[in-house]
Amino acid sequence: MVKRVGPAYDHLGIVPLQTVLIISLIKQRKTVDTLSYKTISANKATANKEWVVVDAADMVVGRLASKVAKLLRGKLKPNYTPHVDCGDNVIILNADKVRLTGNKWNDRLFFYHSGYPGGRTDITPAELMAKKPEKLVERAVKGMLPKNRLGRQLFRNLFVYAGGEHKHEAQQPKVIDINAIK
Repeated sequence: MVKRVGPAYDHLGIVPLQTVLIISLIKQRKTVDTLSYKTISANKATANKEWVVVDAADMVVGRLASKVAKLLRGKLKPNYTPHVDCGDNVIILNADKVRLTGNKWNDRLFFYHSGYPGGRTDITPAELMAKKPEKLVERAVKGMLPKNRLGRQLFRNLFVYAGGEHKHEAQQPKVIDINAIK
């Protein structure tokens, strides 16, 4: 029952403020409803991590690395959570058969530093490929991961091999076509 405060507003058709407040409170009580769905965030226990094998033969390094970084982060999964390691463990084979476009084999320079004055060492991708072919692919993928604790954890899920053999048969990895990934 709604009680009117006074007859002063009857001729204007205006309802007093107290009446409006009481009616709105009654409506709120009747229409309170909870959501039937909730956003589910993945955590370490609920992350569905798989082992996948990628063949890198005759693939461009940067394009390969960007797709592998998506797999490592788990961005292709429906339960992707940005702050959790919910990506797959990725095994890259034939890292010695990757390619670079243009004249990057000789024009591009990577460098590292010993920490001493004058301790900078430059190396081209061709020299790096001759020494350690896995490092070229690892470096490209690492550059496409977050630069924080999560990125370092995700990088531990990457295994790169120069040949066509790997030592992770016990995990029963699934062979995927990396070109099918967007």
